[in-house]
Amino acid sequence: MNLGEKIIQNLRKEIPPEEYERYLRHLHYDAERSRNDRIIFRAPNIFAARWIRSNYLATLAHLFEIENGIRPAIDIQVGSAQTSNLSATPIHSSESKSSSTKALLNPSFTFDSFIVGSSNQFAYTTALSVAEKPGRLYNPLFIYGGVGLGKTHLLQAIGNHRLAMGDRVIYTTLEHFLNKFLSHLQSQTMEKFRENYRNCDLLLIDDIQFLSRKEKTQDELFHTFNELHNAGKQIVMTSDRPPKKIAFLEDRLRTRFEWGLQADIQPPELETKIAIIQKKCELDGIHLDREIIHYIATHMGDNIREIEGTLIRLNAMSTMLNQPITLEFARNAIKDQLKEKQENITIDDIVKIVSKELNVKPSDIKSKKRNKNVVNARRIVIYLARNLTPNSMPQIALYFGMKDHSAVSHALRKINEIAENDENFKVLLDELSNKVGTLTKKIE
Repeated sequence: MNLGEKIIQNLRKEIPPEEYERYLRHLHYDAERSRNDRIIFRAPNIFAARWIRSNYLATLAHLFEIENGIRPAIDIQVGSAQTSNLSATPIHSSESKSSSTKALLNPSFTFDSFIVGSSNQFAYTTALSVAEKPGRLYNPLFIYGGVGLGKTHLLQAIGNHRLAMGDRVIYTTLEHFLNKFLSHLQSQTMEKFRENYRNCDLLLIDDIQFLSRKEKTQDELFHTFNELHNAGKQIVMTSDRPPKKIAFLEDRLRTRFEWGLQADIQPPELETKIAIIQKKCELDGIHLDREIIHYIATHMGDNIREIEGTLIRLNAMSTMLNQPITLEFARNAIKDQLKEKQENITIDDIVKIVSKELNVKPSDIKSKKRNKNVVNARRIVIYLARNLTPNSMPQIALYFGMKDHSAVSHALRKINEIAENDENFKVLLDELSNKVGTLTKKIE
């Protein structure tokens, strides 16, 4: 192991494992071109290079100083060690004044790493269009949807795309924008604040719904919006709700938010969620078989951010305990999370979902009716209630007015038997399980 590789391994011990896997695992030390006073590393792409430069240059230099007593300049370049100096893409020190340091973007949030399904197809397509032709098509673009569905990913994918094109990009959360505004207001340096946010090609604002009731901030954002829009600069915002549902938002701002295009992201269907989990595992170097991925997809709700945290936790536990990730291992590892979710679900919630999906009245499901469609719906509710809620079989029997838990046990055996012999029915059960998981977010 050469000195550069040793430094990378030392850095690995000091940072979260997910950061190493995502950004530093493919960082290579260029021993041939490095000198004591200038160290060259090569990153696999420009986004990873910029991220490393923004976050770990000083740490890398310090680790080299500890090893050989010399604090070198660290140069992050894009390309393999065999790439010539002419074709490599260096990240020069002059970039400290460029858009990259203002953007604070996650380099892994790209269009290529975004999994597209029917639930997010429209938002993805419009975001890609804006990235390719900023300021010309949909300005502003307003992306909205629930927590953890991919709004920030798309927002930053636009930013990363435009950064690669050389644009000056500013990414900010509304909270950060507010804090900066108040800080400059108190220090009477508002011109500096305005120069920063109005001197860009692309302004990305996350969680715009927190603008509610912030009258002074709304006024400042109104003028910033006008300045950029009039100059043909692109504005993209995200929110957990559409503009018309943001309370205490000035009409003049609401109108401007609605000038361009609104694109919503819905909770992912099961197939898309499975594809997302597979992609996350691939990016983070986590190895799970399809059965485990399927279990996580059907039980963990629709918050992709939360699911990603679960995957990282599973991998960390597996490494620390030196155990393979089996289905039983995964169940034990996330049982507390599932218990918390299950406590928020009632049988009534499940009845509502099943009745809507199977076109059977809720009152019929809870009745004594014995026609085929009703019996099938009732059995499915029993199955989901037993697997996705903390209710015991006697409690479920009591809910349906059954004599005892043996009727519930019979219904469960029947459902499992049908699922084993009918793939389409099994898919239906999985989709309904996924929809119940989606419901957990809404009632939390």
